[in-house]
Amino acid sequence: MKKKVAQLFLLPAILVAFTANSQQTPSTWESLESRPVPEWYTNAKFGIFIHWGLYSVPAWATNSNADGFGSNYAEWYWERLNNTKLKIHKEFVDFQNRVYGPNFKYPDFATLFKAELFEPSKWAQIFKEAGAKYVVLTSKHHDGFALWPSREAWNWNAVDMGPHRDLAGDLSKAVKDAGLHMGFYYSLYEWYNPLYKTDVSKYVDQHMLPQLKDIVTRYQPDVIWADGDWDHSDTVWKSRSFIDWLYNESPVKNTVVTNDRWGTGNKHYGTFNSTEYGKGNAGLHKPWEECRGIGESFGFNRNENLEQYQSSKSLVHMLIDIVSRGGNLLLNIGPAADGSIPVIMQQRLKDMGDWLKVNGDAIYGTTAWKDKPLQSDSTIRFTRKGNTLYAIATTWKEVLTIKGIKKASGIKMLGVPGKLSFQPAAGGITIRAPQITPGNNPSPYAWVYQIDGAL
Repeated sequence: MKKKVAQLFLLPAILVAFTANSQQTPSTWESLESRPVPEWYTNAKFGIFIHWGLYSVPAWATNSNADGFGSNYAEWYWERLNNTKLKIHKEFVDFQNRVYGPNFKYPDFATLFKAELFEPSKWAQIFKEAGAKYVVLTSKHHDGFALWPSREAWNWNAVDMGPHRDLAGDLSKAVKDAGLHMGFYYSLYEWYNPLYKTDVSKYVDQHMLPQLKDIVTRYQPDVIWADGDWDHSDTVWKSRSFIDWLYNESPVKNTVVTNDRWGTGNKHYGTFNSTEYGKGNAGLHKPWEECRGIGESFGFNRNENLEQYQSSKSLVHMLIDIVSRGGNLLLNIGPAADGSIPVIMQQRLKDMGDWLKVNGDAIYGTTAWKDKPLQSDSTIRFTRKGNTLYAIATTWKEVLTIKGIKKASGIKMLGVPGKLSFQPAAGGITIRAPQITPGNNPSPYAWVYQIDGAL
């Protein structure tokens, strides 16, 4: 009898222990992957990436990538000063010594990072006028300097030092007030954090995870864009546990999206796959996003010249190509340390926005034309929205031949009044372009044909 009573008392304890352990076990990657992708992200197509921090003070790197991946990335300035294995190391050290002196150390840049011209509402307006639908700011790059009052980065953040201002919070509010989605880039590792160098497990538990949860609960972003994951597996970073919390318990569980940089090895995790400057694979099986700078660096690089910058035309064509393949473009700008956005970057964004004001229907909320046959003409890209097909010509043509369409109920060029004539052709249709002059040209970089009822 006593044995049975003891067993009865043990049973609830076992159940409680089992329940507690079950709650502590994060969801599998497969179940996290099955979460529906928030519609706002798949519809957005175009976002603004911002690399801004202490590296924006020297704002310098080599202006070519001849030494390998990222040798012209100005945001890697501190690491390049110390990485004697790279051929470009001496160039960075020579620049540092010549401009700032041999006794001036990277942390000293905090006193020069003042952001005195930073107007978050002006930034947000520039991004909105560019036609972007979301913004991703580097909350903390690999140097560990935080752009918000992070408790874990005491005296190494923008409130305790430098600008003495919550840069992340101020921009987040302005971006949301402008009707755009706000997100944050976050580097998992830090080059010279003593805790990271000595005990990665403690770093993850006491520094990284608390910072990530703080920025989510504090600002409620719709994007968490991880980076700096390559030193360790997702198990070491405890990525699955964090994303489980993010998707199921956080205040943004229904709207947030994440990229795929959460550990070495299999990159199946995250809402979308990320590619950089054309590197990496992109397919239609999962949302994907291409990120790159207007120039060849993410952080502002004063050493770049005009030839390193993409033209407005090439950026519009890049957006068209990426969206036609089912992706999003996250186009980076590198503000100066004073908080101003370089005028050349503003000009490029304005030109993109002007094109999107006329042709945005062919970009936002579209999908790739998955069932299209191979087109022999590489200067035409396609997007689709329901029964409407958009043919986007990146060079002017008097006559377009679109293969794979049996019929259409009507065709027009966006920005031009009236319908266009079209005729059946072998395996498709031909469209005659409208009469366009320099005075009534709706789009200087590419022209969109809206094909309604395309079958």
